Amino acid sequence: MSTVVLDNVTKVYPGGHLAVDRMSLRAEEGELLVLLGPSGCGKSTLLRMIAGLEEITAGDLFLDGKIANDLAPRDRDVAMVFQNGALYPHRTVRGNISFPLEIAKADPAMVRERVIELSRALHIDETLDRRPGTLSGGQRQRVAMGRAIVRQPSLFLMDEPLSNLDAGMRTELRMEISSLVRALGVTTIYVTHDQVEALTLADRIAIMNRGILQDVGTPGQIYNDPATAFVAAFLSSQQINLLSPMVRTPQNQYIMLDFGIHQITMPWTDPRAYAVSQHTGSQIIVGIRPDGLTPIPDGADGPHFSGRVRTLEYHGHEWLAYLEVGIPAVAAPEPGPPAQANGHANGNGHAATGTTSKVRSMMRRLMSGAEEQPPEYQAPASAGSGTHRRSDLVVRLGSRPVWRAGEHGRVAVDLSRLMLFTIEGDRIDPPRR
Repeated sequence: MSTVVLDNVTKVYPGGHLAVDRMSLRAEEGELLVLLGPSGCGKSTLLRMIAGLEEITAGDLFLDGKIANDLAPRDRDVAMVFQNGALYPHRTVRGNISFPLEIAKADPAMVRERVIELSRALHIDETLDRRPGTLSGGQRQRVAMGRAIVRQPSLFLMDEPLSNLDAGMRTELRMEISSLVRALGVTTIYVTHDQVEALTLADRIAIMNRGILQDVGTPGQIYNDPATAFVAAFLSSQQINLLSPMVRTPQNQYIMLDFGIHQITMPWTDPRAYAVSQHTGSQIIVGIRPDGLTPIPDGADGPHFSGRVRTLEYHGHEWLAYLEVGIPAVAAPEPGPPAQANGHANGNGHAATGTTSKVRSMMRRLMSGAEEQPPEYQAPASAGSGTHRRSDLVVRLGSRPVWRAGEHGRVAVDLSRLMLFTIEGDRIDPPRR
């Protein structure tokens, strides 16, 4: 087993493209750490730097407590599983799995025994004498996993190994990967853009966007207490509702979240009240998942939204409703684009401050309108992130719909389920961890 420590690791490609920006992260011994993020966010680049397939521009990589920046890939005791399996087409399944041990000149009897044992665990023992071209996609990925596991490395690196498979095969292999990795107790770093894979596989999840680490924690922590609005939006099986109210404190009696045609009040007894009150006179971002909204009859008391039911969606096990409430939704703010790394690595090879703070400052100025607008509700201006979307609230209805399209709907708001972020997307109330 091995620990992996990334200390301010940065990757800049020729031409100045910044792929990974000052990443600091730790994978513990025996842990299954999932790197999650959209395509192009830098997670595969990070994995390749750990494997030694990409050079680190700045920062340090430690494997089992020893600096590994300049170690050759063969000296890192790492096994990697790629998205396409990368099998040798001219060798049988048996030959592919045994190849790492043959290169290491292991005892042939031990090799045969280990290949048979591993092929049974992966349910490919009947394919040992077939070539990769005759196998299904799921079988090829099992062979690739077997080749990685057979030499018992101290670290597994998996780069979206299930992305080319159909949904049923992904589910089956996901369970096998989870049980195998935990049975072996080998530290594993697993890259995916699929949130279901991340939530079901991970001991911890590290979420990346545009080369920047957004949040890290257990699946429950990341889902229930996201550190940024981007994390809340990305880690949602149904689209999260992101709205941007003005914060008011009328006569200091309570906190009002003013959405324009709707207002929600928060009592001072709420543990988040003081933190939110620091933004009085400014806009914030409020996130609420569809299951944090509950249909209620007209006239019911308490914080609520109301509007016309635009459409219903049937998802087999549940219905979703789209409720037009007249409040423009916003997109989750993102970090400044790291397209050019001007001045990002200084002469000493250490990461220097880039343009992210400048971009965020500009975003805050554009979206808040504090310098030019009167102190009343303003829908956030388009500034790359925070752009307008349809004014629909997504509401989870359960297995039976309570509305029909075109009807008037009213939903209660569970204040405890509100996620509160600054206009830049950072969590206002500290995550409860």
